[in-house]
Amino acid sequence: MRKSASLMAWALILPAFRQADEWEKREEKDSRGAKLSYRLFKPRKPAGPEKLPLVLFLHGAGERGDDNEAQLKNGVKAFVAGQAQFPCYIAAPQCPAKFQWVDTPWGNPKHTMPAQPTEPLRLALQLVSSLQKEFPIDPKRLYVTGLSMGGFGTWDVIQRYPRTFAAAVPVCGGADEALAGVIAKVPVWVFHGGNDDVVKTSRSRNIVEALRKAGGTPKYTEYPGVGHGCWDQAYQEKDLFPWLFAQKLP
Repeated sequence: MRKSASLMAWALILPAFRQADEWEKREEKDSRGAKLSYRLFKPRKPAGPEKLPLVLFLHGAGERGDDNEAQLKNGVKAFVAGQAQFPCYIAAPQCPAKFQWVDTPWGNPKHTMPAQPTEPLRLALQLVSSLQKEFPIDPKRLYVTGLSMGGFGTWDVIQRYPRTFAAAVPVCGGADEALAGVIAKVPVWVFHGGNDDVVKTSRSRNIVEALRKAGGTPKYTEYPGVGHGCWDQAYQEKDLFPWLFAQKLP
């Protein structure tokens, strides 16, 4: 009986080890020596010529650092759990401490997009290009999502490159509302907690309204009474993945 119980325990533990091992530790570098640590999840793809999507995941402020581990803490594992139905590559870079994906205070009611991306965000976009050269990734099915600080990064990415990503999922972030017209045709599903006291809920409400005025059709989900940490609910929405992975550039 003891042996059987021990085997059952290992049967439960081993899948967790396998999942952790599937996140390959990597580093993106540029010609000037700048570098960005990231983790890459490679799907178990059946043999064949089919190219698969890539999800760029941008973490929040609390996961910054240099351990190349913390960025896997919140949200991103939902994409691993969905691999059976929605296989994809997942790139999860880690923003170094004292840097941000977007150089703007999170608590402000609005901001203007900086002229240039921060170095971590620039390298995150560079690694998307690098991965497309290395793996069979569908260039028409690149997706970007992020939470909190990464929500700001998600908006910044599509406002700089509105024809690169097929869809975006910004969670409790903020955008430059003046650039709504630039991304009016980009499919977005926006999430925010109704009682967010870190990033004002109005940040999402206002950009959604601006997109609609510009002729866009954004999806918006607000969780009444929920504070800043709405990402667990957002990434568990049953219709999110079917919607996201159905989006494709023309």
